[in-house]
Amino acid sequence: MSNTRQIALMSWRKRAAIIGFSAAFILVLLGLDLRSRGLIWQFLWSQTGEEAAPGQIRGLVEVAGNLIRYPLETEPLAPIANKAAIPYGINTFLEQEVERPKIEAMLRMIRDAGFVWLRQEFPWEDLEVDGRGQFTDSRLDRDGDGQSDTIDTWLKYDQIVELTEAHGLRLMARLSNPPAWSRADLAAGDRAPPDDFQDFVNYAVAVAERYRGRIHHYQIWNEPNIYPEWGNAPIDPAGYTDLLCRAYRALKEVDPNIVVISGAIAPTIAMDIERDLSDLVFLQLLYDHGGGDCFDALSAQGYGLRSGPSDRRLRATSVNVARHTYYRDIMVRNGDAHKPIWLSEAAWNATLDADLPPEQISLYGAYGNVTQAQAARYMPIFYERIQREWPWVGNVMYWFFTRKDPFEADQAFYYFRMAEPDYQPEKPTFTPLPVYHSVKEYITGQQPALYRGRHQAETWQIRNNGLLLADQSARFGSAAVFESGLEFDAHGTALEIRWTSVDAEDADWRSTRIELSSGLAQTRRIAFGDGPIIADEIAVYDRSLSRLLSWLAVVGALAMVAFGAVGLALRDRL
Repeated sequence: MSNTRQIALMSWRKRAAIIGFSAAFILVLLGLDLRSRGLIWQFLWSQTGEEAAPGQIRGLVEVAGNLIRYPLETEPLAPIANKAAIPYGINTFLEQEVERPKIEAMLRMIRDAGFVWLRQEFPWEDLEVDGRGQFTDSRLDRDGDGQSDTIDTWLKYDQIVELTEAHGLRLMARLSNPPAWSRADLAAGDRAPPDDFQDFVNYAVAVAERYRGRIHHYQIWNEPNIYPEWGNAPIDPAGYTDLLCRAYRALKEVDPNIVVISGAIAPTIAMDIERDLSDLVFLQLLYDHGGGDCFDALSAQGYGLRSGPSDRRLRATSVNVARHTYYRDIMVRNGDAHKPIWLSEAAWNATLDADLPPEQISLYGAYGNVTQAQAARYMPIFYERIQREWPWVGNVMYWFFTRKDPFEADQAFYYFRMAEPDYQPEKPTFTPLPVYHSVKEYITGQQPALYRGRHQAETWQIRNNGLLLADQSARFGSAAVFESGLEFDAHGTALEIRWTSVDAEDADWRSTRIELSSGLAQTRRIAFGDGPIIADEIAVYDRSLSRLLSWLAVVGALAMVAFGAVGLALRDRL
C-alpha cells in the first residue's frame, strides 16, 4: 500500500474516531440531561407531556406532525360570553350523603381549597320516583311499622342548595338519569332516554322553578355519545339534539338568565354508532341537527389520560388534554366562536398508588395510570395552561372530591378522588390527598392575569370588581361600572380597552390601546382611569411569536449575506 493511501486511511480513521467520540459524548450528555431532568428533558416534556425518554422521542415526532396538518380555526381573540366567573369547580355526590355535618365538612374543605363551583347531579330517578309529576318516594318502610312511608324527595336537594349557598359556593346542576317508569322497555338500560322527551322537560322545569334565582346553570345529560350514557340504544345525535333543544327552550321560559350547558362530550375515537361515536362526529352532527341554537356553553371532558398537561400533540385519532381544541374548531366553523367550552370533568387517574394489585381493579389502565405525586403536579400545570393558551375554556370541574365510602377501591374511577372517604363523627373531616394540597396552593396563591384573548370587564381577574349594569350597546348586553378605574395584570405585548365615561351619551364607546412590550410578552400591572368609568371588554394581544420570527428572519438574512461574503472572499483568494 502506498504511503499516500496509508496517510489517507489513517486520516479517515482519525476523523471517524473523532466523529464517534463526539457522538458518544453527545449521547452521554443527552442521557445525563434526561436522567436529571435538565433543559432538554424540560423542552421535551413541554411539548409531549411525556416523562420517559422513549415517550418523549415518539411524542416529539408526533408534535412535529402538527405542522403538516390543516390548521384548526380557534379564533383566540373572539369575544366569549359566560366565562367571567372564577373558573374553579369540583364534582360532588352530595345526593348520596345522609349526615348534614358530613356534607358541611366536605363543603368547608372544598371552599378552603379555593373552589367556587360544584357540579352536582340532581338525578331524575331520585326526584320523581313514584311516577309522572310525583316528587315523592314511597318505596321503603322507614319507621319499621310494616307500611311504606312516603317522603318528600325535594328535602334532600333543598338541603344541598341551602348548604351550598351557606358556604359561598355555586351550583351547576346536572340533569340526567331517568326513572324506570319513563320507559316501557326496561331492557333499554338504566340511563336510556325516556320514551316521551316531554317527561324530561317537565322534570327540568320543576327543578328550575323550585330553585329559581338560586341555581342559574343547568347541564342537560352527560356523555350522550358513549355507552351506557344513552342506554342500550344506538348513539342518537338527532335524538339528543331534540332533547337538548326542548329543555333549552323550557328553561329559558322559566328564567331567561339561566345558562344551559350541553351534556359533556366524551372523548373517543370510536365509530361504532351502536355503542360509541367519535366526539368530533357527534358534535358536528349536533350542529347539523340544529343543536347550536340550544346551548350557551359546550361541555367537554378534560382528562389527561396517558400523558401530562403539557402535551401539544393534536391528532384526530388520539386523545389528550388538548382534545377540546378540535371542539373549538368545530364551534368556530359553525358560528359559535362566542361560546365557551366548560370542562365538566378533569383529572389524572392515580391508580399506580392503589393498595390493590392491578388485576383486582376493574378497568385498570382505562383512564391512564399515574402516581398521586404526578396527579398533584399535573393539575396546577393544567390550570395554568388553560389561562395562558385557551381563552375559550371557561369552568374546569375537578373529578371528583370523594365518594361516600371506600368500598369502590376495586374500580379504577375511584382513584380520581381528591380526599379519602374516611369521615367519622369522632374525626369529622376527610384526609386530603396530595392533589388537594397542590390545587389549593395554586388556586389560593395565584396572581390572576389577563392573557391573550378578549375578556369581558366583569371577569374575575379584575381586582376591583365593577358593578354590572345592562347596556344593549355593550358586547353581550352588559358592562361594568368601576368607581376608581380598572386595576388588573395583563400578560402580552399590547392591550385595548373598550370603555366610556359614566356621563357619556349612549353607545359612545372609546377604544384605548396600551403597549405592554416592544419585544416578547410581559406581565404588567395596569391602572386605567382616574375616576368612574364604564368598561365593556379588554383585548390582550401577544405578538411575541411574529416578532421573534421577524428577528430570526433578519438574523438569517444577515447570516446568508455573511456566508456569501466569506465565500466570495475565499473564491477570490483561490
